[in-house]
Amino acid sequence: MKKKSLFSSLLVLGLAGVVLAGCGGGSGDSKTSSGASKSESNEKVTIVGSTALQPLVEQAASKYQDANKGATITVQGGGSGTGLSQVQAGSVTIGNSDIFAEQQSGIDAKKIEDHKVAVVGMTPVVNSDVTVKNLSMSQLKDIFTGKVTNWKDVGGKDEKITVVNRAKGSGTRATFEGAVLGGESAVKAQEQDSNGTVQKIVSTTPGAISYLAFSYAKTDGLHTLSLDNVAPTDKNITTNKWKIWSYEHMYTNGKAKGQAKKFIDYMLSDDVQGSLVKKLGYISIHDMKVKKDANGKVSE
Repeated sequence: MKKKSLFSSLLVLGLAGVVLAGCGGGSGDSKTSSGASKSESNEKVTIVGSTALQPLVEQAASKYQDANKGATITVQGGGSGTGLSQVQAGSVTIGNSDIFAEQQSGIDAKKIEDHKVAVVGMTPVVNSDVTVKNLSMSQLKDIFTGKVTNWKDVGGKDEKITVVNRAKGSGTRATFEGAVLGGESAVKAQEQDSNGTVQKIVSTTPGAISYLAFSYAKTDGLHTLSLDNVAPTDKNITTNKWKIWSYEHMYTNGKAKGQAKKFIDYMLSDDVQGSLVKKLGYISIHDMKVKKDANGKVSE
């Protein structure tokens, strides 16, 4: 009797274990406290591209990962051209860009999905020893096409102008040249890949001029220029009074999904748009009073 009783007890316990295992489901379908599957929470998101957008995405990614344990988001620069080509090739999860995919040669815009997450203003900047504070748009064009080579010719002191350009493939360069050069070719000059490098060179080179995203323009050793007596401010960008600006795009290869979609949604949330965007020198996508298409046409 005792052996039979022991056997019955073991049988009951075994059946109970099977039932509990069945109720628990497979490990691949288990959920985290936030409602996301464990596989999704642990999904790695790799982001490369625009250095103008990089500071915002890096800080947003840090906050997102703090709130979403297990999420891994890696953010790197490389320029808009790199971001677009890498996301199209499927080498990264998200490609950041200052320009529309349609504006980049070799990119099939129909195959990648555009997510506009902010607006960035771009402004000409000069070394702090330059006395000029305002230029006409035509004077700025003459400087960057090599027609004017001395600051005295545009109201400054007798000092050689050193032009620092951005590298080909830079979204910042494409935006600047589209707004300023009117189809003319830029003067041959040193070219740099990133906003950060340009910032350092201009701030330490007497007579230097270049252009930077607003988020990089406030630093010791350089100052911004007004154009046609219009100051480079967020308010002037929202109405297109200041014309050198672009959207900050985050492109995905096809529809965004999984952790990438959740992070892009976070980029558009009040947590980012309401505080982080302004703090870092960008303009909220929600504050714009005008729209710009891939051909540069602006409408209300």
